[in-house]
Amino acid sequence: MEYKDLDKTKSFRFLKALAPFDVRKIDSKRIGKYMTAEAGTLKFNYAALPVDDMIIDQLQELADEQQLIEKYKALLGGAVANPGENRLVLHHLTRGRVLNGVPVNADGVEKGAFYADELEKIRIFSEKVRNGEVLSSTGKRFEHVVQIGIGGSDLGPRALCYALSQLDVKKLDARFISNVDPDDACGVLAGLDLEKTLFILVSKSGTTQETLTNRDLVFKVMKDRGIVKPEMHMAAVTSNTSPLAKTPGLAAVFFMDDYIGGRYSSTSAVGGVILSLTYGFEVFKALLDGAHAEDVKALEPDLRKNGVLMDAMIGVYLRNILGFPYTAVLPYSQSLNRFPAHLQQLDMESNGKHVNRDGKKLEYRTGPVVFGEPGTNGQHSFYQLLHQGTDIVPMQFIGFKKNQGSLDAVTDGSTSRQKLNANLTAQIVAFAQGKKNEQNPNKDFEGGRYSSLLVADELDPFTLGALLAHFENKVMFQGFVWNINSFDQEGVQLGKILAKQVLNGGEGNENLIAYASLLGL
Repeated sequence: MEYKDLDKTKSFRFLKALAPFDVRKIDSKRIGKYMTAEAGTLKFNYAALPVDDMIIDQLQELADEQQLIEKYKALLGGAVANPGENRLVLHHLTRGRVLNGVPVNADGVEKGAFYADELEKIRIFSEKVRNGEVLSSTGKRFEHVVQIGIGGSDLGPRALCYALSQLDVKKLDARFISNVDPDDACGVLAGLDLEKTLFILVSKSGTTQETLTNRDLVFKVMKDRGIVKPEMHMAAVTSNTSPLAKTPGLAAVFFMDDYIGGRYSSTSAVGGVILSLTYGFEVFKALLDGAHAEDVKALEPDLRKNGVLMDAMIGVYLRNILGFPYTAVLPYSQSLNRFPAHLQQLDMESNGKHVNRDGKKLEYRTGPVVFGEPGTNGQHSFYQLLHQGTDIVPMQFIGFKKNQGSLDAVTDGSTSRQKLNANLTAQIVAFAQGKKNEQNPNKDFEGGRYSSLLVADELDPFTLGALLAHFENKVMFQGFVWNINSFDQEGVQLGKILAKQVLNGGEGNENLIAYASLLGL
């Protein structure tokens, strides 16, 4: 297997010679043809993206030349896919074996069995809490669950937890504390009955400064309110070698390892504990099943039959041939209101790299800036720039045919769902085709704005898992194309080191001391 930079491939040079398709020319035949089925009812439509059959054929050549499916299989089989930290990458194993029967051994442990055992621990603990077999230190049933974590220990689990909020199941009240700003914890804890609250402390290393600071703050508040044994109100998700693993008196401890990156950890205990407590283990298991089914679909080498590979390759085309530095993720679902925030970390922390796997500086662009907001709110915000601004921003829409919740209303002859999806339909066509107005340039829409659509019947747990895995695998494939390491995050380390210097008085760094003084330190 060969790892080489994008600009060293023959396919990339050929791609540069092809003219993009003018999406102003889309028609119903193209909309029906440029569609790929994914796991469950999820489909990827790319009719409003600037590719035609010739470009897709060349993208297939590039995917084959960069050996994307072979590299994916190697990752699944336990290859060192994170060379910067000399680690395996095993988040796919948390939802099932994608390569049937292939054992992955590391640290003297068969990792498939390890993650399956942790999953069973999650099932048993969550059912006992929800059934009232595990009680608080004062003998009360837990009604609230609060996750304390930051980065990947917060963004993904929070996005998934919010995404399932309208499910018609018995729920615990779920909340999150992430920011070391004490106002975050203050707002979350306000009005909570702490005797009925279970906290989940998430830190793989067991040393994350912000997380441990919030743990200590929560313990103080509980003791101030008369809870003598606050540790009985806390479960931990950590590695089995971390200091947290040895904390006495905790309600439970669940393990992960260094082979699960934070932003890829939502299907491990990091997301599994709070989702199982909040909605029940069967909901979390359905999410895992959806993610696993999508992982299996991603093995298909034919670009036209592999939606996530198509999404990834067109993304490379947009970034490296057409030169667009941004991607907007626009879910037409209020339940996905935190999903773009999760994708910001997933994509930008993974593929925001300027050197290749061997540490050599790249001569081409890598990951785009990712942002987004649910529709239709975004239409009344930044869509003005998307429609008529001087920059073209490629967009990824997400939509569903049915409501997740039970409420809807008919006004002016249509339901709320119909109005939502009418808006989504209108935006895709408006961005692509535009509308000329020669008399009033202020009302002229040039069109030629690119978008894709991920659509499913409804946002159920299975579909949510498939949607999560779609974007995880998209980022992975693009990292392979760019020949970068999508699984380390050295860019977050420098700030942590300097923050410790500030807290130690600046340690002689005049710039740190000067800025710290402006902030009252």
